[in-house]
Amino acid sequence: MAAIRRLFITLVALLVASSAMAQNKVPSERALETLVKSSLMSFNDANLTGNYDVFHAKLSKPFRQQFTSERLKTSFKDFADKEIDIAVIAVFKPTYDPAPTVDGDGKLVVKGFFPTEPARVIFNLAFIPSDGEWKLIRVNVETTKAP
Repeated sequence: MAAIRRLFITLVALLVASSAMAQNKVPSERALETLVKSSLMSFNDANLTGNYDVFHAKLSKPFRQQFTSERLKTSFKDFADKEIDIAVIAVFKPTYDPAPTVDGDGKLVVKGFFPTEPARVIFNLAFIPSDGEWKLIRVNVETTKAP
């Protein structure tokens, strides 16, 4: 019985360790693209509707604690006022520049752009492990005239 218990404890420890290690690695290409697009589409929906509650709920706990839904609305007022719709990113692959990394603080840092026209969508995102998944801790999005 004690041997089974030790084996069970060892297996649980290995599962926890592998989950933690997975959070310290850049996700696969497909998972990373999904993470970036879903985060930016949620951001886009908030800007277009003026309702930041869903976007707020998807943020990491420290981000949610620092920024209420109303503060997010104020922060992205210029984006919303100009009615900038970046939904077109759904059909483009992001270009990462530089390559995504997990920094020394354990943040997944993802910078790059979508080659959209006439305006290019540029993003600078950071995620932290939260509730077993990567969640936003920083979001910076801008649009500039495509080259």
